[in-house]
Amino acid sequence: MDKFPFEKELIELAEKDLTVRGDLLAAGKLSGGYHPEMENIHKANAHRLREIIAEIGFPTLSKVGEKGSNAAWLIIQHAISEPQFMKECCTMMEENSSDISPIHKAYLYDRIQFFQSKPQRYGTQLTADGMVYPVENKETLNQEREKVNLPPLALAEINKIPEPEDIPEIDDKNVEYTVWRKKVGWI
Repeated sequence: MDKFPFEKELIELAEKDLTVRGDLLAAGKLSGGYHPEMENIHKANAHRLREIIAEIGFPTLSKVGEKGSNAAWLIIQHAISEPQFMKECCTMMEENSSDISPIHKAYLYDRIQFFQSKPQRYGTQLTADGMVYPVENKETLNQEREKVNLPPLALAEINKIPEPEDIPEIDDKNVEYTVWRKKVGWI
């Protein structure tokens, strides 16, 4: 019997995601919004991951192995049109924190905050300009990063991070993105 029965399937789902993304990127089709083909892959992967979670619980390291857990995290990270699912997974990651990669939890927490236009804790998400998206506390940012095994950011980089009240107002700049975030339930 396979030690991690869902590991291979999770890896295949994540690889399909990355392959389609790479193909769309190479074809110049990823700019200008959430590509429907990419969204369909993300939704299908999230649906299958829900089924796996219903069967075995959250896909922790001890249940699906490191590669399977990494793949499950990628599927969750990319399920951006399903905010409730992402939030539920974040809660499950917290409940299983001793059996998951702490970096995964940090990235998911920050991604959820980013899509809700709230400051992030670990500084993992970037603005469209490549700057670190606003954080909850610049003074403790590197301590928070250290807790989850992320490398520290240079003081110069931390000082460039906009304040939370200056969160880039994407709503005014990209009407389609705002409509999409409302439609799927981020705002």
